[in-house]
Amino acid sequence: MSATTATPVVELVHVTRRYGKYDAVRDANLAIHPGEVVGLVGDNGAGKSTIVKMISGYIEPTAGTIKIRGEPVRFASPRQARAAGIETVYQDLAIVDEMALWRNFFLGQELHRKLLGIRYLRVAEMARICDEHLAEVGLTSVESSHQAAATLSGGERQSLAISRAIYFDSRLLVLDEPVAALSVRETRRVLAAIESAKENNLGVLYIDHNMDHVLPAADRIAIMHRGTISRVVNKGDLTVDELADAVADSGTAAADG
Repeated sequence: MSATTATPVVELVHVTRRYGKYDAVRDANLAIHPGEVVGLVGDNGAGKSTIVKMISGYIEPTAGTIKIRGEPVRFASPRQARAAGIETVYQDLAIVDEMALWRNFFLGQELHRKLLGIRYLRVAEMARICDEHLAEVGLTSVESSHQAAATLSGGERQSLAISRAIYFDSRLLVLDEPVAALSVRETRRVLAAIESAKENNLGVLYIDHNMDHVLPAADRIAIMHRGTISRVVNKGDLTVDELADAVADSGTAAADG
């Protein structure tokens, strides 16, 4: 089944988020399918962060519906969104530098065993799983999952978060400017991890304002301006410059309208 015919992992249907008389997001429609990367681009203040917060359970829509695999949902907290299979990776990752990689990988979802009624962490098993999954997303430079997360570079930290989402069978991976301030080499590492998520049939929502970052990764790109999704284009339809112009044109058209 192709991405375009499969039931979307997440779908926004006429979603609006209003603050008083101001619409931060207005009548947004967007579907993200299994194994598909959808880019979300727009200038600062376009509404990208508000969409991320609604999908991730930090705020609820004022109107409209969010669907997970075709079923309407309402998230009262990020915990509920995560339980539904939505993993959000922000620029300032929720990774604890002092903890070992395997502890960060299983943070909040540790494996245990019972012995004489006492629960023990299954450390060796978690370390092995972490090593295997870091290798799958290209982190071959990591010597051991027992090393501290502080030893990782920015790109490696992003890859750790993405590999964690893959292992825990997330349905949607939301990436908020994942390669901001990274080198070209580190950016390639993160893009490879995103490709791995795609191959594992996750839907990916990739938010950025840098067209050079989004275009290589995305299958489709949604353009936002002043709270509206004004246009969705397919990969290959536009060059980087044309995509940047389309973002600017959307703003001009909205202002003229």
